Amino acid sequence: MFDQHMADTFVELADTLVAGFDVIDFLHTLSERCVQLLDVDAAGILLVDQRGSLSVVAASNDEARVLELVQLQHLEGPCLECYHSGAPVTCVDLAAQPERWPHFAEAALDVHFTSVQAVPMRLRSQILGAMNLFSASSEIITPRTVGLAQALADVATIGILHERTLHRDEIVAEQLEMTLNNRIVVEQATGVLAATRDLSMEEAFDLLRRQAREQRRGLSTIAYEVVSGLGPPG
Repeated sequence: MFDQHMADTFVELADTLVAGFDVIDFLHTLSERCVQLLDVDAAGILLVDQRGSLSVVAASNDEARVLELVQLQHLEGPCLECYHSGAPVTCVDLAAQPERWPHFAEAALDVHFTSVQAVPMRLRSQILGAMNLFSASSEIITPRTVGLAQALADVATIGILHERTLHRDEIVAEQLEMTLNNRIVVEQATGVLAATRDLSMEEAFDLLRRQAREQRRGLSTIAYEVVSGLGPPG
């Protein structure tokens, strides 16, 4: 059954690439499927822009998003280390190694995440970012889990780069910049809906996403309309 779910996920991600390819929605789907398939508690994804700055582009829940922001704020953490090294980074017991990433470890332990695994999003020598997996159990991080996480990250990387732009770095940089800009608008729209409809951030984002899929329009397009006051989702 697990193998079937994994196969279904790769098919789903491939279908996403064919049908309109919304990068933000794609990466949120990836973070959600990591939680479901790898039996971790949360997942987050960082991407780099053309200036070399990392930004949070997807997270399976609010806790993961906050932890990714903590890493960026304090310039420490497994995702940053993974991105800069281009290699997987593992810590099975954050409490036993608090000095490795002091601010990150404290924040993670506060929300009961005791172990973390980061895998790079890379194709050959080009590294686009990193994906973080969080767990309340050290037993979750096994070589098989790392291998599967890396396979999923590889799918995401290939999806973002697109075959037609693999050797056109300037276009890839523009695409990534646009993705990060769209992410800001999506976050703003999520905040507007959360405030006006008394929803949690997760509920508000799900509302945006549902409307985008039902209307077969881009997530960022719906978000721009909400922020511009042209009409929130129904």
